[in-house]
Amino acid sequence: MMEEKYQKPSSFTSKDGQEHIETFSTTSKDAPFVPSKAEQKLVKKLNWSFMPFVCVLIFVQFLDKTILSIISVLPDFFHDTGISKDQYGWLGSFFYLGFLCMQLPNNYLMQKFTISKYIGVILVIWGGSLLSMAWATNFSQLAALRFLLGFFEATSYPCMFLLIATMYRRAEQVVWFGVLFMSNSVAMILGGLIGAGIMKLPTVGAISPWKWAFIIFGSITTAMGFLYFIFLPDRPTSRWFRLTEDEKAIVEERSRDNAVIPTLKVNYDHIREALGEPRLYVYCLIALLIELQNGALTIFQTLIISDLGYNSFDAMLLTIPSGVVSLILMYGSTQISKSKGEIIWVAIVTCGFSLVGLILLLAIPTGGAKLLGLYFSWGCTPTYTLMQASISSNVSGYTKKIFYTSGSLIFYTIGNFIGPLLLRENDAPRYFMGMSVYVAANVVTILLFLYLRFSYTQANKKRHLDKNTNIVALPGDLEDITDAQNQNFVYRT
Repeated sequence: MMEEKYQKPSSFTSKDGQEHIETFSTTSKDAPFVPSKAEQKLVKKLNWSFMPFVCVLIFVQFLDKTILSIISVLPDFFHDTGISKDQYGWLGSFFYLGFLCMQLPNNYLMQKFTISKYIGVILVIWGGSLLSMAWATNFSQLAALRFLLGFFEATSYPCMFLLIATMYRRAEQVVWFGVLFMSNSVAMILGGLIGAGIMKLPTVGAISPWKWAFIIFGSITTAMGFLYFIFLPDRPTSRWFRLTEDEKAIVEERSRDNAVIPTLKVNYDHIREALGEPRLYVYCLIALLIELQNGALTIFQTLIISDLGYNSFDAMLLTIPSGVVSLILMYGSTQISKSKGEIIWVAIVTCGFSLVGLILLLAIPTGGAKLLGLYFSWGCTPTYTLMQASISSNVSGYTKKIFYTSGSLIFYTIGNFIGPLLLRENDAPRYFMGMSVYVAANVVTILLFLYLRFSYTQANKKRHLDKNTNIVALPGDLEDITDAQNQNFVYRT
């Protein structure tokens, strides 16, 4: 059978009265998008050549930053370093202080350098920072290295968010953002098993199990840097995709749909436009509020389970269901978002799961129901994922998209920095103050999502566009213009 050739689709007339090339395989702009077989083949090529790099990076990033949680049940760690439980909480926050300090430089650097070379060098440096923690002997050394680890890990999410927004159609992005964060959930599941294995490692000379954790993960991350420097595909036309001429034509048409035109030039008009939009600040507030509990749970989960009366080994294994619940919620929410075309409503539902879990943690002193509350509270992860998918689907203009993403990540970082500090040692094991703040934050998050949906719906009505329309975002020439400038841009709610 001969391979199907890519056929230029028919044209359509946009709302400005001009004729443009249609990027979907149906003549009705109101019909569901159906990609051609040639495009489906191209997408499979993207999936298998690009997404494994994304998933592995995020998987390793999550394990690297949560090693503290893995080793927190090892008495030797606290004995060898001489730190207290309150200082342990500060180590979680210092990571996000570094994360915060890198956001603005990263915003500039990832637009000035190719992503593969940039992220490859960063991986080598962050692996070295992690490896060095095996020889830390006091709180000051651990704090400095945790700061550096957060500083360099801060590049991972923005770079991967930007690449997904560049590679995939807007309708496809919510699924791949979900897959990205599913890597976190898988890391959480395997982290419990890895942690249990680390507890069984022998002490060799001065190297005890908690030091082995830093040595092993630091070495893996450093080695990854060399692979990513060479092999990471960082643009839709990357040589690693081995595109045919027909596939290059499809890539161009897909770029019209996702409205992301990569450029190394910073457009300051995009930044000024973003700063004048209330939605930017709403996204930033959502990121801050929903990440308060994430920062705390990432660091304190094992200790919370231990406080319920479980020994160290069992507490480590009982972190595994957190990853399973997060994975199920992530998969279900992204699939529903894709099939129903609704991102914000689904985000509200997952935030509701998180809210129920936090109320159980707050109200119940001990027992299985409290443990169930801990697992449900991980609904914060798909909520944040859907927020990022909403940004990716509704913000165009290369510089503007980077600015929105980086802005939300700055507040993501602030939330993760503050979150662990709200769980004080003298409030254990129920942590009334911290849990009450997290409950209130989830309620406000739901209200902010409702505002976003109302705002986008009103904007579409003003443009006389329906969110289910198949009109592409860039029906004319490929231009680096923003969603506000482009009257054909349809906001996805």
